[in-house]
Amino acid sequence: MALHKGSCHCGKVAFEVETDLSQVIECNCSICRKKGYMLTFAPRTALKVTGEENLSTYTFNTHTIRHRFCASCGTATFGEGQQPGGEPMAAINVRCLDDVDLSNVKAMPFNGRDR
Repeated sequence: MALHKGSCHCGKVAFEVETDLSQVIECNCSICRKKGYMLTFAPRTALKVTGEENLSTYTFNTHTIRHRFCASCGTATFGEGQQPGGEPMAAINVRCLDDVDLSNVKAMPFNGRDR
């Protein structure tokens, strides 16, 4: 696990998260595919957000995941939901992490479309 810093495009939303980038997925569900998400997951307590008042939320289908994005620039930074055991979790968009060379990240495909 390492501490990573990230932000939206305009910088109004910034965050830090302690997470392991060896477990990155690329999901093919309707929103992940259209947004180009590359996701890693962490307990919600591991995510510290600055500028949360600048975030908007989008939900769809079962409304169990809150997709968070900057209301100014539209960057989709992370999502919030629950793990199967009920613990709050965050799905971090790895593409928003400042210190990550995406060419070194191996993302596993995930079939969210058929779930």
